[in-house]
Amino acid sequence: QCPWGAPNTTSISCSLADVMSEQLAKELQLEEENAAFPEAVAVAEGPFITGENIDTSSDLMLAQMLQMEFDREYDAQLRREEKKINGDSKVSISFENYRKVHPYDSDSSEDEVDWQDTRHDPYRAEKPTTTPRKGFIGKGKDITTKHDEVVCGRKNTARMENFAPEFQVGDGIGMDLKLSNQVFNALKQHAYSEERRSARLHEKKEHSTAEKAVDPKTRLLLYKMVNAGMLETITGCISTGKESVVFHAYGGKSATEDKVIPPECAIKVFKTTLNEFKNRDKYIKDDYRFKDRFSKLNPRKIIRMWAEKEMHNLTRMQNAGIPCPQVVILKKHVLVMSFIGQDQVPAPKLKDVTLSSEDMKKAYYQILNMMQQLYKECNLVHADLSEYNMLWHDGKVWLIDVSQSVEPTHPHGLEFLFRDCRNVSQFFQKGGVAEALNERELFNAVSGLNITAENEVDFQAEIEALEKMNEDHVQNHGKKLSMFSSDGDPPIYDE
Repeated sequence: QCPWGAPNTTSISCSLADVMSEQLAKELQLEEENAAFPEAVAVAEGPFITGENIDTSSDLMLAQMLQMEFDREYDAQLRREEKKINGDSKVSISFENYRKVHPYDSDSSEDEVDWQDTRHDPYRAEKPTTTPRKGFIGKGKDITTKHDEVVCGRKNTARMENFAPEFQVGDGIGMDLKLSNQVFNALKQHAYSEERRSARLHEKKEHSTAEKAVDPKTRLLLYKMVNAGMLETITGCISTGKESVVFHAYGGKSATEDKVIPPECAIKVFKTTLNEFKNRDKYIKDDYRFKDRFSKLNPRKIIRMWAEKEMHNLTRMQNAGIPCPQVVILKKHVLVMSFIGQDQVPAPKLKDVTLSSEDMKKAYYQILNMMQQLYKECNLVHADLSEYNMLWHDGKVWLIDVSQSVEPTHPHGLEFLFRDCRNVSQFFQKGGVAEALNERELFNAVSGLNITAENEVDFQAEIEALEKMNEDHVQNHGKKLSMFSSDGDPPIYDE
């Protein structure tokens, strides 16, 4: 026979119903599998539950199937509740502990919770076991007490998880880190200090003005001034001190015609940090203008009163013709004044400028005249007068920083005046002004008193005696007593 000849095949005739029969198809498939894999190992017998080989005669099997179907529906309902409650929230809840999971349920889906969402994390190191109440574990030579170095080290590592969340401790348990008591105590103290420091910085940022910066409330006040047209723009910080920060700004248009805003303004923002004002209350609590209000205010409102005090003092000085900044407006602890200087450059302080002998002599007599005006016409004592609070501009001296200024009848008013006289006298004597009086002569010249004490100790004793007499009279009669001579007496006033 020819090898390329067509094979002799016998055709098997079958009906259309046999061809379409599923039973015939399964038999043919089994014949092909048996022919291809004649030595295949039979499948081990066992309870393999499918939709085809279910033994419905067993009540146990039916009960398991019904329970499994019920549990699947229950778990699906729990997943829908989780999704509805959590939504897009970063913090989510889980009903994992309430789900029905059976060992014979081999089905898996993408909705199943991952192992990371469960309580049992296979990659998480176990925390060290606690020591029983008796204080040791083991027997004989294998006894381990609660003071064991390794046990204590692991416990300290686990206790680091109780630190504040901002304090990064790392995975010490996973690395089997063992911390000694000394190291753990040091870390604990450091974490506590950092937590308190963070709280202080947060409080300072939110509620107080810092160096060359303003808090949100102060920034809002400045924004309102700019939006109202009172200020055109705020350029930046020009000076910082213990009690305030001064900014430069260009003036805008006033809402009223009678009030003119200068082209350049100085914005003095009093710091709302309380630590700078702990020792400054003596300047304000005994001032009759604020005495009744002082005890009724909290410390932060006292700072606003400090700004109000400077505004009133500047107004008195301006009415007397003393060169000083002109008050524009006061908003809480923000005081807007005229700018002493030109083109954003502030006038130099008297300590920083180099003057000729003629200008130095001229400045001295001008300051002497201003101190007398301040005492007699304004009824004020500067209380912090020195070369640091005097500016040289347009050939004359300007006085600034009068927030602490008090009246001469203040319980410490004469002491403050004597201190001012000492500062002025020493500065101009060092500057070469031969006509400069000493502090006692300058005090008598400004106050009009004739205290004839031979030395400074007796001089200050007489000043304190005058203040004591005045304070006793206030306590007994409720009025200020003038202890000064008839020349230039400050007016007697009722509280």
